[in-house]
Amino acid sequence: MRFTATSTDFLQALLSVSKVVPPKSSLPILEDFLLELEGKSLTITGSDQETTLKTIMNIEDVGEEGKIAVPAVLLTNSFKELPTQPVQFQTNEEKNILTITWASGTASIPCILPDEYPQLPVLMDPKKIDIPAEVLSEALNGTIYATAEEPLRPVMNGVFFDIGEKSTTFVASNAHKLVCFERKDVAGVKSSFVLPKKPANILKNNLARLSDEIVSISFDKKNAFFKFDQQLVVCRLIEGTYPDYTKVIPKNNNNIITVSRTDILNATRRVAVCANQSTGQIVFKVADGKLEITAQDLDFSMSAKETISCNYVGEPMRIAFKSQFLIEILANLPYDQICIKLAEPTKAALMQPAEQTDPNQEICALLMPMRL
Repeated sequence: MRFTATSTDFLQALLSVSKVVPPKSSLPILEDFLLELEGKSLTITGSDQETTLKTIMNIEDVGEEGKIAVPAVLLTNSFKELPTQPVQFQTNEEKNILTITWASGTASIPCILPDEYPQLPVLMDPKKIDIPAEVLSEALNGTIYATAEEPLRPVMNGVFFDIGEKSTTFVASNAHKLVCFERKDVAGVKSSFVLPKKPANILKNNLARLSDEIVSISFDKKNAFFKFDQQLVVCRLIEGTYPDYTKVIPKNNNNIITVSRTDILNATRRVAVCANQSTGQIVFKVADGKLEITAQDLDFSMSAKETISCNYVGEPMRIAFKSQFLIEILANLPYDQICIKLAEPTKAALMQPAEQTDPNQEICALLMPMRL
């Protein structure tokens, strides 16, 4: 293999792929990047067997095609201190050495033939859907924080894609909080899958800089392929049946607080400093256009109270929440004014925008109360 590439472009490609490369693996070749040069396309691959990420670079100066595996950490560190300049790559297959040459120096690092590198899975009877990169990025940003860490119920540890013929809903829940992000302009053949947290985070980060791209998704019962902008993310899906989230969304929460999201978020953060460290409990007391937020920790003689203005329709009520979960939801809702709909102190609160600004998008969050 022999080619020349710009150092910064090459480093950027390495860093994007390195997100899936494990520092240590029972299969040592997974600690390597797979470099494949064919024509003027250089494909750089990283994998941990569960998730694979490929990115393609366009190479103008190609001397010889080839395929090698190179230690990921060593190759990445070799480029982190280089200024922008052309760098030449050349392999010596007899000695299993990759020589890197730049304007003022050279480096030689080991490489091997990648015969043992895992192959991509083959999808069986795949289904397909196209989603704008901006929409998928927003959906993952708006849901991934609500996923669980449950070894006994792994299906809760990812983002659920509920694809319908008229809309697609992205769902995440940890049994204490639930978030639904619905897009009415994204639809396909009725199907679903659960995307694990690691590839969801990779997609979220890699899609953040894209706006006009389309993400083409192909999936079956076990694996999913996400293709966009010279990149391919392949991941093993979480198998199992996701709970019917539609049954837990309340329909008759008639006590409604309408309030500035920023005001209630900042007040909750300030008051939560004095909440009990083990429970994180804060208490809402709402009546007559005033929302009083309180917290206390009797063990350390701490307490805090703050009152903010709101529009309230309903009976006076006291209800308690775990401050961490409430702050997470409020921080991730993309609205200026929100409605918090309550039924009674022992039933879930429903949080929605006060006004829908995008007719194609609906977001709601559900938060279970704590016992007073």
